Amino acid sequence: MGTIDSLASPSLLEEVIQIARRAGEAILEVYHASGAVEVQHKDDNSPLTIADERSNRVIVESLRALNLPMPVPLVSEECPLPALSERKQWPRFWLIDPLDGTKEFIKRNDEFTVNIALVEGGVPVLGVVVAPALNTTWAGAMAYGAFRECHAARQGRIERVEIAPRKLSRDSITVLGSRSHGVESMDALLAGLQAQFKSVQIENVGSSLKFCRVAEGSADLYPRLTPVCEWDAAAAHAVLRAAGGDVFSPTRAAPMAESLRYRLDDGLLVPQFLAVGDLEAPWNQLLANCFGVSK
Repeated sequence: MGTIDSLASPSLLEEVIQIARRAGEAILEVYHASGAVEVQHKDDNSPLTIADERSNRVIVESLRALNLPMPVPLVSEECPLPALSERKQWPRFWLIDPLDGTKEFIKRNDEFTVNIALVEGGVPVLGVVVAPALNTTWAGAMAYGAFRECHAARQGRIERVEIAPRKLSRDSITVLGSRSHGVESMDALLAGLQAQFKSVQIENVGSSLKFCRVAEGSADLYPRLTPVCEWDAAAAHAVLRAAGGDVFSPTRAAPMAESLRYRLDDGLLVPQFLAVGDLEAPWNQLLANCFGVSK
């Protein structure tokens, strides 16, 4: 696919932030309601709540109402998936997870997010991640940088700060794992790191917040060694790229051989990836032989 002019801009990013926040408000109406959350299960046995559906409705209707120079199709976890032959022709598309971390939502631990990404030529060029229960937004676009916003409700103001990953120290490394998915597959990787660092800190975090932690410099590495859907990663990947990090698809040749791309193939699954902050760190050397990778 040839080069295309990007739609990513600061003004579009601000519009998407507002859409994601409205979706977050719809989620919180359910989250803070009294009584247990009613949970259904989809064909893949993943949970579905009315909050997922309400958030999705806000996002889809709002994105379709944007005044863009051309129509941009969308793929959402909660919408019927267009045919492969159709979506493979798209030069750009929105990739949406209206409620990432539904299990965290059901547990009421606050670690769930709204994810909206604009993907062009397979690359996430603009992304917004809103954690409504944490009153925090992470956003970024290629060529414009990334930032975090914290909404201080009592003061009625929003504090915005630019974010960037930290440089990796050879003394210590902070590695993030999933709060709802086991980390057994990470044992070899962690053992390899423990042989090379004085201290290896391991923290479990829910939803796409793991990418955001790397982007803002409070963690160094997020390895995902089990399959995940593309809409779970794209928005936060865009934030991480805009901040100065990246997400890689491991190959037999090298753990950091190539940046993750979003192609909407059958299943929309990413087999595994490694999200890192410091792109100048010797990750291929550090992670060599830490785990088995395949093309």
